[in-house]
Amino acid sequence: MSPFRLAVVLLSMLPALCGAATFRYASAFEPGSMDPHAVATVYNTRVLSQIYDSLVGRDENFELEPQLALSWTAVPTGWRFKLRPGVKFHDGAPFTADDVVFSVERALAPSSAVKSALPNVTGARKIDALTVDIATNGPTPVLPMALTNMRIANKAWMDKHGAAKPQNFSAKEDTFVSRNANGTGPYMLKSWVPDSKTILVANPSYWGKRGNVTEAQYLVLGSPATRIAGLVSREIDLVIDPATQDIERLKATPHVKIVTGLSRATQFLGFDQARDKLLYADAGPKNPFKDRRVRLAVRYGIDLNAMQEKVMRGLALSGSALYTPAVAGYDKRFDKFSPYDPAKARELLKEAGYPNGFGVTLHCSNAPPTDGICQAVTGMLARIGIRVTYAPLPFNSLVPKIMTKDVSFYALGWTPSTDAEGVLVPIAHSPNAPGNGEYNAGAYSNAKVDALVDKARVELDPAKRLSMLVEAMVLVDEDVGFIPIHYRRVFWAVGEKVQIKPRPNDQVELRFVNVRE
Repeated sequence: MSPFRLAVVLLSMLPALCGAATFRYASAFEPGSMDPHAVATVYNTRVLSQIYDSLVGRDENFELEPQLALSWTAVPTGWRFKLRPGVKFHDGAPFTADDVVFSVERALAPSSAVKSALPNVTGARKIDALTVDIATNGPTPVLPMALTNMRIANKAWMDKHGAAKPQNFSAKEDTFVSRNANGTGPYMLKSWVPDSKTILVANPSYWGKRGNVTEAQYLVLGSPATRIAGLVSREIDLVIDPATQDIERLKATPHVKIVTGLSRATQFLGFDQARDKLLYADAGPKNPFKDRRVRLAVRYGIDLNAMQEKVMRGLALSGSALYTPAVAGYDKRFDKFSPYDPAKARELLKEAGYPNGFGVTLHCSNAPPTDGICQAVTGMLARIGIRVTYAPLPFNSLVPKIMTKDVSFYALGWTPSTDAEGVLVPIAHSPNAPGNGEYNAGAYSNAKVDALVDKARVELDPAKRLSMLVEAMVLVDEDVGFIPIHYRRVFWAVGEKVQIKPRPNDQVELRFVNVRE
């Protein structure tokens, strides 16, 4: 082919590959709030990560990359960040060190849900207009990685709207900032109708690169059938969470493809192990979950193989850790999990003083596949004498109950932004300091686990650090502190015109999306 003809062909392709595009993607889950520090769920991040940048991000291959910070170096008091010049917020205000200091302080406030994104952090200090020191109470090798979930807000805009502190999401507080947004990210908030639709438009002043999506519509559709019908009819371009029972049918749909990969997320069960009497139970005067034999009975009473086959349709894995093989700090020994043994479970309950079992309420999300998991758990535990009352809730109603520890028995998922520390600190550490055990809704506590995790948090040798985290996870497993149900896989159902790679945190990053005409 001549150079001229090649040029003509390439030019003819440009509109198809580079033209402005509207992208419609759907999920069962509502973001809940536009406040950048009020909610720390995957579902909230799906929207807010498009609007707000972090100091450190992840590229298309999920490797760390500079975002609002061009570089970072460890210093004796913590970490120093050199900031990107020339960045503007969506309202036109310049991005400076003052915004970073403000955002760190705001994210450390009592009502913040993102304290786990600031491990060991005690504050921040402006060095000059484009340099900030983030102070820690000891060496913190994981901080740059953790900051990928720490969003930077504009101080002046927040102060103008009386939002120096984050919205108290658990108390259902309503603020201007919980309904509006002003970040530096690739997309700007055009509108948000809770439980329905969020519309984002491309930021014309964005400092970085993005694909050809100029408008994105994030649709909240609770019915799996409705989401899939929209995809099949080409009214929707991508479904983030197709129901497991629909995957095979979608694979056979000519204009739909399934993109998949191992996720960093786990699903697990937790117990109230702190109260002397359970809040939501018919279990007599004592809390049965304080007894390891009872927790072990629950574990023996759940058939994980059947769960994977019948609920997850073979689309997930089981193991004994609170984090998946995609997370640094995973060990092959966690591939093994307890066998299903209902006879042993009944024997343990009898030994613990519950020969006739007891009743308890299981709080969990009402969205699939969690709803199916919890219903399966309910049926399985009935066979060993534990009468479970299944209590499904919209996810954004479940979160406040988790945050306030208003549960007796619960199901939760977690996706860490770092290595195993990003699970063990918020989930398994004793809730004895800000950021510790922030999502440990059952107040599980083991002093040896805490000591190992705390030592690992300041260990600079990567091998030693991960070894301590593995040892801590082994102890949590021996305690039956939690019951891991499955290691998730990412499954996105995607229309044929969409070019996208799956991400292990299950986040659709709009800046990496292209839609062919």
